[in-house]
Amino acid sequence: MDKIILRGGNRLEGEVRISGAKNAALPLLAASLLAENPMYFTNVPHLRDVTTTIELLGQLGARVIIGERMSVEVDATDITSLRAPYELVKTMRASILVLGPLLARYGEAEVSLPGGCAIGTRPVNLHLKGLEAMGAEIEVEEGYIKARAPRLKGTRFFFDQASVTGTENLMMAATMAEGVTVLENAAREPEVSDLAECLNRMGASISGIGTDELVIEGVDRLDGVEHAILPDRIEAGTYIAAAAVTRGDVTLQGARPGHVEAVIDKLREMGAEITLGGDWIRARMDRRPIAANLRTQPYPGFPTDMQAQLMVLDVLAAGGATVTETVFENRFMHVQELQRMGAEIELSGNTAFVRGVGGLTGAPVMATDLRASASLVLAGLVAEGESAVERIYHIDRGYERIEEKLALLGADVRRVPA
Repeated sequence: MDKIILRGGNRLEGEVRISGAKNAALPLLAASLLAENPMYFTNVPHLRDVTTTIELLGQLGARVIIGERMSVEVDATDITSLRAPYELVKTMRASILVLGPLLARYGEAEVSLPGGCAIGTRPVNLHLKGLEAMGAEIEVEEGYIKARAPRLKGTRFFFDQASVTGTENLMMAATMAEGVTVLENAAREPEVSDLAECLNRMGASISGIGTDELVIEGVDRLDGVEHAILPDRIEAGTYIAAAAVTRGDVTLQGARPGHVEAVIDKLREMGAEITLGGDWIRARMDRRPIAANLRTQPYPGFPTDMQAQLMVLDVLAAGGATVTETVFENRFMHVQELQRMGAEIELSGNTAFVRGVGGLTGAPVMATDLRASASLVLAGLVAEGESAVERIYHIDRGYERIEEKLALLGADVRRVPA
């Protein structure tokens, strides 16, 4: 198990290329199970969760070929198993995304209850309720979801709480259901829209893309297509924050500015100077951050996946701020690690009260989830002395070669065996 060692104080400067989005790649790879001929994906990020998903597809009997620059071809023509085993699913909650496609195309599926980051319960009940509304018979036995349906039926389903993976799973299932399915209060994240657009190119009939009401008219078959994974908006937001926290000047290439508007608006409020192009973002900062309140919301609001990173700027800001988490009930585990580095933060329920300090001090800290890992790396970039971020297998789930990219920008950072 590796750890990342950082020595703070270097100003980040230069260009960094944003990788493909993990949260887009995972549902798209699952969607390949719907296609009657091969799918071909480009701009696939080299991440642990992507590797796990590829292994899962292989376990189901799909033929997977990894090409140059992380292109991936998936041929699910001859699936040999409809069971997603615990050994693979336990490490990654997104494994649940194979449930809808398998059930839609083959009429049955057996998927282990998933694992993943310990940031809240994130139950799969919405997935199951939606599939039951479409006519599936579902039992949960010995930690496995067992679902059967000769053919799913179109239905109208309202999400009590907007769910990204829930929307994606039911949307994929509905593409081959009999009749019309309407998903109300659907998630609007760019990754959901990207999946819908890819499904349409495969032959699906989905309207309302980008809104909270998706209408899916079922079809009899879907074909494989070539699809480029969109850039990772959370990675982009993290590097913008890294530029700001180090008072640097960083240009992000291959980004989509429209996908990070809420993050950009908040960083501008904190004093960053941000310039936008068609596929690039330049972030500059030459001052101490200005404290700004944060409140996470579903897209297009401020993303929960950027809460921990921007809290680091509030920790260093002049004044005080409140950070309110409304999406996940257990997403403040980075707070006690930041406190070890000198942060002044008090927690009360789903709100953190942050009082800015003049600086942080290097310390050994432990990553508890994916985005908490990123916040600790950002803190280490500016902390006096040396910091060691342990348990970085979390960060490898969502950031491609983060230590290499930061080093190219001038950070004093290295990965070493723990």
